[in-house]
Amino acid sequence: MDSQRVIFAVVLSLGILVVYQYFFIAPQQAVPVATEVALETGVQKEPPPVVTQPETPLRPAVVIQPGREGRDIPVETNLFFAVISETGGGVKSFKLKKYKENTDAASDIKQLILTQAPNELPLYFTWGLEDPTRTAVPVYQATKNEVKIDSETDVLKMSTVLPSGVEIVRTFTFHGNDYLVQMEVDVVNHTEHQVQGAPTLSLTNKPFSNRKEDRFLFNGPALFVNNELEEIKAADLEKKGPQSRTGQLSWVAYEGTYFMCGLLPGEGTQGSVNFSSLGDDKISTMLTGNATVLQPGEQKHYSYGVYFGPKKLAELQKAGSNLEKIVNFGWFDLMAKPVLHLLIFLNGYLHNYGLAIILVTILIKAAFWPIAQKGMKSMKTMQKLQPKMAKLREKYANDKEQLNREMVQLYKTYKVNPVGGCLPMVLQIPVFFALYKVLLQTIELRHAPFMLWITDLSAPDRLPIGIDIPYLGGIPVLTLLMGGSMFLQQKMTPTTGDPTQAKIMMFLPIIFTFMFINFASGLVLYWFMNNLLSIAQQYAINRQVD
Repeated sequence: MDSQRVIFAVVLSLGILVVYQYFFIAPQQAVPVATEVALETGVQKEPPPVVTQPETPLRPAVVIQPGREGRDIPVETNLFFAVISETGGGVKSFKLKKYKENTDAASDIKQLILTQAPNELPLYFTWGLEDPTRTAVPVYQATKNEVKIDSETDVLKMSTVLPSGVEIVRTFTFHGNDYLVQMEVDVVNHTEHQVQGAPTLSLTNKPFSNRKEDRFLFNGPALFVNNELEEIKAADLEKKGPQSRTGQLSWVAYEGTYFMCGLLPGEGTQGSVNFSSLGDDKISTMLTGNATVLQPGEQKHYSYGVYFGPKKLAELQKAGSNLEKIVNFGWFDLMAKPVLHLLIFLNGYLHNYGLAIILVTILIKAAFWPIAQKGMKSMKTMQKLQPKMAKLREKYANDKEQLNREMVQLYKTYKVNPVGGCLPMVLQIPVFFALYKVLLQTIELRHAPFMLWITDLSAPDRLPIGIDIPYLGGIPVLTLLMGGSMFLQQKMTPTTGDPTQAKIMMFLPIIFTFMFINFASGLVLYWFMNNLLSIAQQYAINRQVD
């Protein structure tokens, strides 16, 4: 087999994979919940079918429980500003101090709450057997007018009495340097008769960002149930209707590319979750616990963890309950996680993720250097053998079997592997996609500056020139440099005597340049540096073999 054709096939396949991944593949959805654990016996049953309904239920107009008007309680820690509304008890605002909406100097800090109706605010809690979307919104009485802490903890309590006579007491525990908030809920039966109900804690969310780059990545509800991650497409909820999941639940969340709103009912807690689309990009997530009966004077206690914040591995691991599983790189997870940890480690010393990417590129290139060296030598030798191979093809034009035997003998005589030149490229494909996933999805790279005009390594590079270039906005300087380096590398790479194939290979830099125009500048930086190192290596090989 001709090595150049193999290389052409590998490079073209890589291009097709990148295009397919970027433009056509929807975010990977993990395997659906496989089992349901019986509530009483604990005996494993056959998995029930996914519960779907033909139409999305519409929420009625909000009805506020009669009484006083609820206040807004501001909460401030070192990490976030939040507002909890007494009307419904939901979170009305949640802004992250360390993250901005965009790279503009005047940009506001990141807001995670984009809903407004009291019964559509995250952490809206109900207790009973009736549909929680059709009950009157309770008004709580908070014990404080505000919460403001630095490094210690503080507690906010709020209570209300439902029309059924059941009192709900909610206790929030905030920590100065932690995104995780503990929420304890006590349900007390103050009536003279028994009452039956189940707790329902809900999230209603809209996408955290409208960046065009995020449309290729997963945004929507996710959960970790029965030790499996599942991500549910918002489009499926809109088209097919609500869905439910039941099992041992570690957490349930609404996630974007970089941020999330999550509920942690306790690892292994048995419960059910209902997902539905409310229109206008709003997704409702309702976490429902087991039904229980309260005798007069009896109370029931529920405990939840609440994580509203960045999808940052260190913070997620600290929260526990396998919350770090929400950072999902799909098929390349096993390779992407080490690459991410290496980038974070190097950035700790370099204080520049662009420099960290360059150093990672050098380390990866060094690891593949011996294999690449051997492959390049093989390609150079194959180029020298072209005249002999042409003569063999002419001599045995009508005898393919003999031609193949003579070719094999020629390879043995000159100790060359016809496919050896493509091996380094094949080995680098998983590394490329792992880094592609990391640079596209990791919050550490969000708004991370490199130098000059590159102020966000997670976004495409654009050099503003004072006028708006159609489709591009600015000049993709780094992408053009990458294309130029790839062209130079292609010119230096040994080729066969087939002029048609050589011309096709020379078109690949143009194809890749167009493909990379909207890729994260961090990924383009990696590919550009990899090309420069390959050029240096090819130059050394060409001099050595010649």
